[in-house]
Amino acid sequence: MHEIVTYMIIYLAMDSFALVIFGITGNLAQIKLIPALYDMEEKDLLPKDAIIVGIARRNMTNNDLQKYVHEALHLENVHHQHSIKEEVFKKLCKRFKYISGEIQSPSVYEKLENEIKHENRIYYLATYPELYHFIFENLQKLKMNLQNNGLPRTSTVRGWVRLMIEKPIGHDLTSSKQLNQLVSKYFSEDQIYRLDHYLGKETLQNILTFRFANDIFEPLINKDYIDHIQITASEDFGIGRRGGYYDQVGALKDVGQNHQLQMLSFATMDAPSAFTNEAVTAERIKILKSLKPLPEKVILGQYKGYTEEENVASDSKTDTFYALKTYIDSERFKDVPIYVRAGKKLKKYVTEISIVFKNPVNKLFKSIDTEDESNILVYRIQPNEGIVLKILTKVPGSKQKLQPEYMQYCYRIDPHSHYVPDPYESLLSDAIKGDQTFFNDAKEIEAQWAFIDPLAKVRAKPHIYKVGTWGPKEADELLEADGRVWLEPSMEFCRI
Repeated sequence: MHEIVTYMIIYLAMDSFALVIFGITGNLAQIKLIPALYDMEEKDLLPKDAIIVGIARRNMTNNDLQKYVHEALHLENVHHQHSIKEEVFKKLCKRFKYISGEIQSPSVYEKLENEIKHENRIYYLATYPELYHFIFENLQKLKMNLQNNGLPRTSTVRGWVRLMIEKPIGHDLTSSKQLNQLVSKYFSEDQIYRLDHYLGKETLQNILTFRFANDIFEPLINKDYIDHIQITASEDFGIGRRGGYYDQVGALKDVGQNHQLQMLSFATMDAPSAFTNEAVTAERIKILKSLKPLPEKVILGQYKGYTEEENVASDSKTDTFYALKTYIDSERFKDVPIYVRAGKKLKKYVTEISIVFKNPVNKLFKSIDTEDESNILVYRIQPNEGIVLKILTKVPGSKQKLQPEYMQYCYRIDPHSHYVPDPYESLLSDAIKGDQTFFNDAKEIEAQWAFIDPLAKVRAKPHIYKVGTWGPKEADELLEADGRVWLEPSMEFCRI
């Protein structure tokens, strides 16, 4: 009953709108947007008169489009495994309209303007950034980028216009500034929703609740109690068919510049003055601007066989793994090292943040074997989503023996259910409501690149590592030099 009430409140708060997807036949729309829209339809999160307009080069009739949507919903998709209900599918299809043509062509936008009768609009750019300026210029010619039908904002005429664009926003600080300047030429900042889907993940958002709605752990999140922090984003699969894109980017820019920096900022930011977009984003930016880039503490790796992947250069030096060390330049986290790693074809599929606490000098039970075991607070982003605390407990019996155990809060997500919303579902809902809290603004994107750029300039040849390991041994040596080791992510908690 609680779920139904929540969904109804969200539904009533949403105005009817037109969602325009540029590049609806692309990979992003297939595996992310269409499944998320299906989930929203099933949960009654789309207003009655809302429509979805797809734009792409491919010639398709409305029947062809329905077949395409059906195929997209039945693709093998690790993020969307639940069953598809025929009545929901048919209801969703009634919303779809399709316009074929070249994105550069003014006729596409004339058709679009004739097709849409809605005052409220969202433009979702599921296409290459190189095409953005064509889209913006054509929208502007017909005043389709302006809110309130082009009238001053003081007007009582309703009608909002929002733009959703995907990461990466540029490929370095200079290009990100150029892209932000391009977008701001046609849209105001309150219209722009820069999307990093990690910000839509339920467990990542729950970090803020865990930290700031409770008074238990927050007093311990500082240099007096924390020994170090580890952040891992490990995948046990390769690049798939993304070789053309991935070989130009690499792991550090693909996930290090965005996903993992967001994880770091959520785990270490100060409490915002209020739970608003402005206040929350300001605290994230403070962390990003205070991070110290240490190019000499970056390890790059490449899995064996990468150069044999489709659309990858035979002599490629692209990183499929990286590990780095950094610090937050603040009194709160003074001298607390932060170790970050990510990679493909590693031992496990797991993403988590581990806060490793100090062992006190006068710790009791020093003579017992587990004396070096630290308390660890783990934010598990995927899989086995949850928040757990590793503690020591006494083993039952006459002997004084200790063992590590987990105190845990778990989602226990059934992959065949979608009770917990997909990140794209959450972020689409936020954009419809006009809530930018879990989107990036221009300053945040630029702060991320300002940290990553010095690290990305490291031209060292990547260390080759075996598939199914935790990466090159040089990544282990990065921590061993400080008397520490990488944690082995556990699958013993939050099991379904």
